[in-house]
Amino acid sequence: MTPARFEWDKKKNIENQFKHGISFESAQQAFLDPEHLIAEDTGHSSFEPRLYCIGRIPGGILMVRFTVRRNAIRIIGAGYWRKGKKLYEKENKVHG
Repeated sequence: MTPARFEWDKKKNIENQFKHGISFESAQQAFLDPEHLIAEDTGHSSFEPRLYCIGRIPGGILMVRFTVRRNAIRIIGAGYWRKGKKLYEKENKVHG
C-alpha cells in the first residue's frame, strides 16, 4: 500500500512544526512501524480521499494525515493527538 516516496508543501511543513512540534521529515517514520494503522479521515471533506497513518516513532505515537497522489504519499499534517494514541493502543492491545 505504501508508495516509495513522500512529498509535502514546504510551508505546511514549517507551520506543522510550530503548531504540533513535528516535521514532516520525522512524520515519515510512522509508516515504518510494523504495527502502524491506516484509517480513513472522515472529518475532512475533500475532492480526494484523506487518510491517517498512526504509528510509533521515537517521540511517541504519531498520527499523520495524508493522501496518495501520483504514487506518492503526500503528508498534509501530523501530531501527537490523543485520538490516534488511543486507537493505536486499542488495536495493538497496548496497555497504558
